[in-house]
Amino acid sequence: MAPRIVLLGCGNPSRGDDALGPALLARVRQWLCDRPDLNVRVVEDYQLQVEHALDLAEADLVLFIDADVAAHAPFVLRRTTGRRDASFTTHALSPEAVLHVAREVLGREPPPAWVLGVRGEEFALGAPLSTNALGHLEVAWDEVLELLDDARARAWDARAAGW
Repeated sequence: MAPRIVLLGCGNPSRGDDALGPALLARVRQWLCDRPDLNVRVVEDYQLQVEHALDLAEADLVLFIDADVAAHAPFVLRRTTGRRDASFTTHALSPEAVLHVAREVLGREPPPAWVLGVRGEEFALGAPLSTNALGHLEVAWDEVLELLDDARARAWDARAAGW
C-alpha cells in the first residue's frame, strides 16, 4: 500500500513570490490526476492554522511547502519536529507549531515531517511571481517529484541532507 502523504502548502497568490506554495501545489494536483494509485492529499491555505493539525491525522509523511525569503536559492529542504513556539498563540502557525498541536490533539506523535522552503524575493501586493522565483519553482518541482517517487522517511532524510 502506498504511504499516505500530506502536502500542506501555504501562501497568498496575490503577493508576488508568496504564491510559490500555491503554484507548486497546483502542479502537484495536475500531476496527480494521472496517478490515482498514489495516496497524496494536497491541502492549501493562506497560512497555517491550528485546524491543519487535523489534516495530519491519517498521514504517514508530511511535507510543508511555502515561500521562504531566508532560504538559500533555489530552496531548502529540512526535517522538522513539533515544538511550541511563539506562533503557537497567533493566527498563523509555523510547521513546528502545527506538529505540536497535532501531538496534543491526536494524543500521539505526528507523522514525520519536512519543510520545503522555496526561495522568494519579491512579495509586493498584486505582483506576479518574480523571474528568480519562477526558476526556483522549477527546481523545487523536480525535488517534489523525487520525494513522491521515493516516499520513505529515510529517502526524504537523505534528500534533505543534500540541501
